[in-house]
Amino acid sequence: KSFPDQRGFFRELVRDTDPFFAGRFAQWSHSKMGQNTVKAWHFHHRQIDWWYVGIGVVEAVLVDNRDESPSKGKKLQFKLGERELDAAALQVVVRIPPGVLHGCKVLSDAAHLFYITSETYNPEDEGRLPFNSPAVGHDWGSEADLIVADNDRRTFVPTFTRVERVA
Repeated sequence: KSFPDQRGFFRELVRDTDPFFAGRFAQWSHSKMGQNTVKAWHFHHRQIDWWYVGIGVVEAVLVDNRDESPSKGKKLQFKLGERELDAAALQVVVRIPPGVLHGCKVLSDAAHLFYITSETYNPEDEGRLPFNSPAVGHDWGSEADLIVADNDRRTFVPTFTRVERVA
């Protein structure tokens, strides 16, 4: 819920009584990223992520890799962030279940991604595919224009999962 007035606005993001946030909250993190930064592809075995972009705009992309899911192999992309910067941006909290690959690209000058996780960070629960993985087949734009960290160029797939090509 947002409550705007002449001073700006107050926005309630998380309420533990909301079924959307069922479960536990273990960690709250904040990531500041510059324009054209890409962070992808991450996924978790147990951890749920809840993303909110408070400043700026990102292209968020989710790919369902859950074996039992009716949407397995489907890709969903959308903009998250400030509507003042991009009318198509959603000002919502996005829930990312375990087994869903996720990534984002900053479309504005900078973006602040706030995220809550259901588990304290555990590298044994995380898997990664390179941001340009052919298994996902997502086009982030010209690689020469992108800012990508070394850990988003590597593959780490834990023994608990396998990744199949997106349809």
